[in-house]
Amino acid sequence: MKAIRRFTVRPVLPEPLRPLSDLARNLRWSWHTGTRDLFRSVDPERWAAAGCDPVRLLGSVATERLAELAGDRAFLDRLDTVAADLDAYMTGDRWYQAQTDRLPAAVAYFSPEFGITAALPQYSGGLGILAGDHLKAASDLGVPLIGVGLLYRHGYFRQSLSRDGWQQEHYPVLDPNELPLDQLEEPDGTPAQVTLALPGDRSLRARIWLAQVGRIPLLLLDSDVEENDLGGRGVTDRLYGGGSEHRLLQEMLLGIGGVRAVRTYCELTGHAAPEVFHTNEGHAGFLGLERIAELRADGLDFDAALEAVRAGTVFTTHTPVPAGIDRFDRELVARHFGPHAELPNMEVDRILRLGTESYPGGEPNLFNMAVMGLRLAQRANGVSLLHGDVSREMFAGLWPGFDPEEVPITSVTNGVHAPTWVAPEVFRLGARQIGAQRTEEALSVGDSDRWDSVADIADQDIWDLRRSLRELLVLEVRERLRASWRQRGAGTAELGWIDGVLDPDVLTIGFARRVPSYKRLTLMLRDRDRLTDLLLHPERPVQIVVAGKAHPADDGGKRLVQELVRFADDPRVRHRIVFLPDYGMAMAQKLYPGCDIWLNNPLRPLEACGTSGMKAALNGCLNLSVLDGWWDEWFQPDFGWAIPTADGAGTDPERRDAIEAAALYDLLEQRITPCFYDRGRGGLPDRWIEMVRRTLSLLGPKVLAGRMVREYVERLYAPAAHAHRAMDAESARALAGWKARVRAAWHGVTVDHVETSVTAATAELGSTLALRVRVGLGGLKPEDVEVQAVSGRVDGEDRITDATAVPLKPVGTPDAEGRWVYEGPLALDRTGPFGYTVRILPSHRLLASGAELGLVAVPSEDVVEAAGLLMR
Repeated sequence: MKAIRRFTVRPVLPEPLRPLSDLARNLRWSWHTGTRDLFRSVDPERWAAAGCDPVRLLGSVATERLAELAGDRAFLDRLDTVAADLDAYMTGDRWYQAQTDRLPAAVAYFSPEFGITAALPQYSGGLGILAGDHLKAASDLGVPLIGVGLLYRHGYFRQSLSRDGWQQEHYPVLDPNELPLDQLEEPDGTPAQVTLALPGDRSLRARIWLAQVGRIPLLLLDSDVEENDLGGRGVTDRLYGGGSEHRLLQEMLLGIGGVRAVRTYCELTGHAAPEVFHTNEGHAGFLGLERIAELRADGLDFDAALEAVRAGTVFTTHTPVPAGIDRFDRELVARHFGPHAELPNMEVDRILRLGTESYPGGEPNLFNMAVMGLRLAQRANGVSLLHGDVSREMFAGLWPGFDPEEVPITSVTNGVHAPTWVAPEVFRLGARQIGAQRTEEALSVGDSDRWDSVADIADQDIWDLRRSLRELLVLEVRERLRASWRQRGAGTAELGWIDGVLDPDVLTIGFARRVPSYKRLTLMLRDRDRLTDLLLHPERPVQIVVAGKAHPADDGGKRLVQELVRFADDPRVRHRIVFLPDYGMAMAQKLYPGCDIWLNNPLRPLEACGTSGMKAALNGCLNLSVLDGWWDEWFQPDFGWAIPTADGAGTDPERRDAIEAAALYDLLEQRITPCFYDRGRGGLPDRWIEMVRRTLSLLGPKVLAGRMVREYVERLYAPAAHAHRAMDAESARALAGWKARVRAAWHGVTVDHVETSVTAATAELGSTLALRVRVGLGGLKPEDVEVQAVSGRVDGEDRITDATAVPLKPVGTPDAEGRWVYEGPLALDRTGPFGYTVRILPSHRLLASGAELGLVAVPSEDVVEAAGLLMR
């Protein structure tokens, strides 16, 4: 029979065991080995059955066992030690508190998903795992972050396979009371809520759940409350589910409701109010509108409020393609804002303008969340150096007149939270070498360029570690494969072959990620005979473990999964290649350490960063990847292999796949398998072990989330906080007025004449030109602009590359026509074809970049011809 009502009955712990509850409700246990070991010792079998989730464990342990532990002095001593360690972690000074710069009092970090632990399944892929690692690293560093997201009652889907290998989706219901969460409550004990206004005099309410991620509070909004109608209760049903309006409501709740939740949390707890708001991808972009509304309620007009909001906002873009950005019909957005909906005192046309694609090639009838995110943030970044280049090209239309390299989008390359992803066996080897405390600090803070102590680890120890990790993966794969085949309808008698799947002494390749077409899950199947030869080679075989989920609406992705599964089902090769369904954090934590090679073959440059290879590298796994994302930035032959790309403009997709697949097979046959199997005098693969050693010592420190978060603090959060403090009401009004005046006058800003002290077409290295420029400022003053000489090498089309900009200075007063003369030196510091030009940019002390307004004045063609701006 089915129950008509469900309760969560929580255990009553004996008094001596009460600290277990606090340890279970702080998600630091998910990356703290000592805490996990403590919970495992409570009941090893139940710990495994609970999926290594302390909350579920404590809800299932027998009362007799709890009573026994309450009288166990040795256990209580361990409990006291772990509890004291957590208290010191939560209250002691860390890296952030030791900085001398005046850093933000708090930073609010918004993301549509967070991958903290498998016990809190609120993530779908890389974006969420990155957000979870960001919070954990911020906690380790002591950064006062507040995370903000949504609580999805079904999370992301669970994946299984049909008998013929077609992906099946399942959406288990998650009860917040059974998760490591607490409700945020008002002083009278009632649940704290936020409310959004909807069209038709309706409202959307949401409770605020709190997950404690080490030192970081993570606020998750849940619309499944009785006060909402059926549609409202379903707004937070699934991650990335539903149609356009459903997604719009999710993003309004995340952005607008999220700001209100932060305000409520700070008011109730006394937490410092955020000075910086960080938008992780465009989904939370509406947070800027709520903050504008707050400032307007304090007396600022829209333009001044916009400047104040921009000053303290950071926007991170994760997508390398326009198709990956959320875009809504303008009319749909307009219907949800204004007098009879949300933000009733804000002009709808001003809201719509923020997201309008008002640039060549844009679609003005669509509202673009990333465009709004960029317009509401003074600072923006991509997530690798290459992705920064791609993003500047993609969004260059927002800054007309500027070369893509000058578009104000920088890069902070992603990192991964090593304590989460490094296998315990790897940690223990490090601890044996330099001590547990130093190993923990090296993995979390990440403030060194190299881990020299790895050089002192014996070759045999490294090889034994790699072999033991591979053996653990083999056991894990067999267990998961057996469960998968049972789900597909196989009987026990059919599954004896699984005991021979994979071999702990065979070179093991891992490939696991989401399955959009650009990641090319099936590139390895391009030449099946050649792949089969690799798998079944008599002396140098390889084995491959594959996992990945296709989006529920992506039938193309599902067909790729099915194609791979059908190949892996072939009795000839099924002991050498497997597909594991339901890829998630729990599987990943076993998969990364156990593989020798991590394979990544996306279409370049469509991988924004791709952090799975970083997690593998931290466990001594070598990367085999297309030069895309982070691998393009940090690849060295010591760390693995680069798959050559055929990405010329004239290469059709079929030919490109064929060329790159052939290159992949060549690398495996000619370089990788010999390196793994060839033995030196001591019976060990010396070259392979040296590559593992150098991967750990040189690449390891680069890929840490601690390094990433320190970069965010130093390069983005601190400048944003300084700008926020400088942007008081008076300054915001003044800046908004100044921008309006500059925009109105800019049509009259001109470069009228350029002359130089050298008229010849050649000059010697180290010589200096004297530039004299006559400009019109259209009623602006010299302090409103910067006149620059821009110089550098020129290409075959006379475009300046590797440009350097030098400001020129005004001389005297304006002439009778109101024109100003600017002068300055230009150093000829490079040989070869050299060119220069002159331009005028707006200039103000509160601008983060000269390109911020997207305004620039350059010489006309007549002036260019008269000035002879090119030197050879």
